[in-house]
Amino acid sequence: MAAARSMSTGLAPRTLLLAHHGTSGAEQAAALALSLAVPGHTRIVHLYVVPDFWEGMQGDDWLNNAWTRDAFGRHVEGQLEADAREQISSVAERCAGQGIECTPLLRYGKPAECLLAAARECGAELVVIGPPRPKGTLGLRSRMDLDQLARGLAVPFMVATAR
Repeated sequence: MAAARSMSTGLAPRTLLLAHHGTSGAEQAAALALSLAVPGHTRIVHLYVVPDFWEGMQGDDWLNNAWTRDAFGRHVEGQLEADAREQISSVAERCAGQGIECTPLLRYGKPAECLLAAARECGAELVVIGPPRPKGTLGLRSRMDLDQLARGLAVPFMVATAR
């Protein structure tokens, strides 16, 4: 299969932007991205977005003094940073295991806006994202705005299929 892949480098993107944040849908996107990447030819740029709804989270509704509020804020920031490091490391290891170059990119903001900016900045030729999370599934509701991507991307994007 490696020989077949290397012969098809003309179709494989040189720079593939992967939006991945650790959900099952993001894992499907990673599997798709790795299946499209060609060792020695493709570089995967792993975009990890911390959604802007975390910005300024202080727990004012239940924390009643500045010290406790600040300690809670540091805890939330530390947890978000640890989650990002874990996911970035995991994707990098999977890429390295297949001989694919991987560049991590950490952003804070609205997912679609961050993805559009990252695609321009890294010169992505293809963008891969996961499928929307099914209703009723536990987790944060930071959804990718597919209409915004379709209007704003100058390159093709693929949505990994749900299993």
